[in-house]
Amino acid sequence: MRTFWALLVLVGLVASPAFAADATKPHPHQGVLAPYKGAPPMPELTNDDLAQLARGQTVRKQTKDEDGTGGRGIAVQDVHATPEVIWSRIIDFPKYPDWVDGVHECEVYAKHDDHIKVRFIIGAIGVKVEYFIDHVYHPDQGWMTWTLDYSRESDLDDSVGFWRVVPLPDKPGWSRVFYSVDVKLRGWVPGFIQSMLTRRGLTQATEWVKRESEKAAAAAG
Repeated sequence: MRTFWALLVLVGLVASPAFAADATKPHPHQGVLAPYKGAPPMPELTNDDLAQLARGQTVRKQTKDEDGTGGRGIAVQDVHATPEVIWSRIIDFPKYPDWVDGVHECEVYAKHDDHIKVRFIIGAIGVKVEYFIDHVYHPDQGWMTWTLDYSRESDLDDSVGFWRVVPLPDKPGWSRVFYSVDVKLRGWVPGFIQSMLTRRGLTQATEWVKRESEKAAAAAG
């Protein structure tokens, strides 16, 4: 199976133009996916969802777009750590290559006001994709949203998403983490990259945050 995927990727790359990421050029547009504005939504959780979270499992939900034509996936995970500890893991971008499967490079290249701009290189089976993300970070309000940094050209056509972290009042020392991402690919980017960032990535994102946050909380005593 690995050989089969490798052959598909090779054929796709031979037939496609070179990747276009370029920090010296603006992105071809200023956004095609609707960005989150202000605090992102938290989905309603059923009793079954809450029971699943209590078992340490990830819950995946779908939210509807305002026009009713589609929606975005959200992953929810309960974490035995405070929001402060969890945020310390989420924004420790240089550690992502050690913590997150498929992340090869991750560096902060600019910070100003509530913005954190980060360059990512992700990939698998020999294909790497570079893109630039502009995060809007409000830990005091419990959320962070992002879009592409449109002042730089990314291999992705567009990406928007959010993290939201809220304490659980009935479980001191615990928090509930919400994560969502939406990605639009450029023509030459293989579809499995979208899976890394969206369907598969939804669950993996909350899992690595739970693992690293709980390790940090335990180490702090």
